[in-house]
Amino acid sequence: MKRKVRIGNSSGFWGDEPLAMRRQVLLGKLDYLTADYLAEVSMSILAKQQLRNPQQGYVADFIEHIKLAEDALKQYFPKIITNAGGMNPIACAQALQEALHSMGFDKKVMAVTGDNLMEQIDQLQADGEQFENFETGNSFNYPLEQLVSANVYTSSQGIVEALQAGADIVIAGRASDSALTIAPCVYELDWELDDWDKLAAGMVAGHILECGSQACGGNFTDWQQVSQWTEMGYPIVEMNADGSFEVTKAEGTGGLVNQWTVKEQLIYEVSDPTNYMGPDVVADMSEISITDVGEHKVAVSGVKGKPAPQTWKVSMALRDGYKAVGQVVVGGKNALEKAELLSKIFWKRISTRFYRTATNFIGANALGNALAKEESREILLQFVAFDLERAHLQTFAKEVAGIILAGPQGVAAYGGRPKPQEVIAYWPTLLDKRNIKQILWDVPFQAKEREINSFYPHMAKEKYEQISSPHIQPDKGDFTLLTPSVELAEVSMKDLCLARSGDKGNTANLGVLARSEAIFDFLKKHLKTDLVKQWFKDQCHGEIIRHEWESLRGFNFVLNDVLDGGGTKSSRLDPQGKMIAAAFLAQKVFVPRKLIP
Repeated sequence: MKRKVRIGNSSGFWGDEPLAMRRQVLLGKLDYLTADYLAEVSMSILAKQQLRNPQQGYVADFIEHIKLAEDALKQYFPKIITNAGGMNPIACAQALQEALHSMGFDKKVMAVTGDNLMEQIDQLQADGEQFENFETGNSFNYPLEQLVSANVYTSSQGIVEALQAGADIVIAGRASDSALTIAPCVYELDWELDDWDKLAAGMVAGHILECGSQACGGNFTDWQQVSQWTEMGYPIVEMNADGSFEVTKAEGTGGLVNQWTVKEQLIYEVSDPTNYMGPDVVADMSEISITDVGEHKVAVSGVKGKPAPQTWKVSMALRDGYKAVGQVVVGGKNALEKAELLSKIFWKRISTRFYRTATNFIGANALGNALAKEESREILLQFVAFDLERAHLQTFAKEVAGIILAGPQGVAAYGGRPKPQEVIAYWPTLLDKRNIKQILWDVPFQAKEREINSFYPHMAKEKYEQISSPHIQPDKGDFTLLTPSVELAEVSMKDLCLARSGDKGNTANLGVLARSEAIFDFLKKHLKTDLVKQWFKDQCHGEIIRHEWESLRGFNFVLNDVLDGGGTKSSRLDPQGKMIAAAFLAQKVFVPRKLIP
């Protein structure tokens, strides 16, 4: 048993920096390297790849990143854990073995499958499973032909057993983001599988690692504090056997690690901080402590855990028609006025009535009224049409260019003729984990299935209960922050707070951190859901729920029905809600002068 284990991350999404892995291996002094490539939409894209070619369906970027890191890996080769397997972990492992062999490496590669439920959906529905959408409450009543992918966020079980079997590299499918970090902690630090506090610490460490450079100054509210943006640092966690850990980055890399960069990542995509749920454990972060302990070094402790839930999250994706996007550029004086006229002309010229349409005035209000500009000399006018029939969108595609010469002066073509694209809708649901079987594979050049043990045999007789957050009633209206007075100072929310936002389907999380205790106490009284709704009323059509986070002097606002369906179903310029935090921080408010930092 080790006293500590050092784990670094080199990828936060499919498309992250190609040389980050090389930098982490060369400079990170790691025991383990994790690489996270998957998001909700990723699995449907990989599923369509696999339909075209059965040997695809995995994130080929991972193999490229390994090749780019060849010189570093020849100096030192940490154990590697990734979810790059996507829809096809075995094919990914085989492709990796070929690459390793060509580079002269002899490594044991294992794949973990079992997250792909596509072949089980029929039987599960026959057994009474409704696959209820936990955002809308609707049952899944679509023809199975529309279903593109269905993957459960699996626990660390398969990865732990791969490490026990001697794996140097473990390739999983849609394992939960935190499982990539929990597994080496369990294996190396000999954690008991019902020591919920330690497992919860591993889950929180995984959440800090999972988004790549976001914990190292990327997307940071106070971005001016970052002095070096080239060769960005990626996060490294040193986990102690007792569940406390430190967050840092490799020496000589860019970026910034301090308590605020770590806190911003921690509040990202977390709803209720007392019930942060994963397949391995439920983390209670209400008493978490995050403190600076050195240059680019932050200590984290105080995480508590609760027993793992009986049901695990499943991400389903289904075909939901088609969309086409066409654009023209409008310039000169009164650009917005001209663009608005062109929009009216365009939609009146089209005789076809589409399932859904939208117009975005990029450069004026395409990111919502909370960030709208009153005057702009340049507008990218974007038309969006959705329809269940691809053929209906051909008329739309041909009409876009036609308005260039049929409207006000100062219009230019932008891009080619729009091409209809398939819309993939996100369907989040839950499934009893007893329906899920993870399988371990030895992958030299031909895959061989291994028997996988039951991960929690000692819990078989325990009663499982789904842990859910209490429903929090909306606040009564309080618009004190919008009321001017000679005694008050006008400031932006950025003067008072840091913030970060992100999506989960059609829901967005807005995490807010007060810059001082006094500001937090003031905002507890006056930063209510009705005020946030006022700022985002043109975008948010559902309920907003506020969670207080005393230990971080922060709040988590959950905005429902805010992303126009989310993913490819959205007509928004920002379908993932990343700009919600920027819009929040830009809002002007009136506060007592003594609060201003």
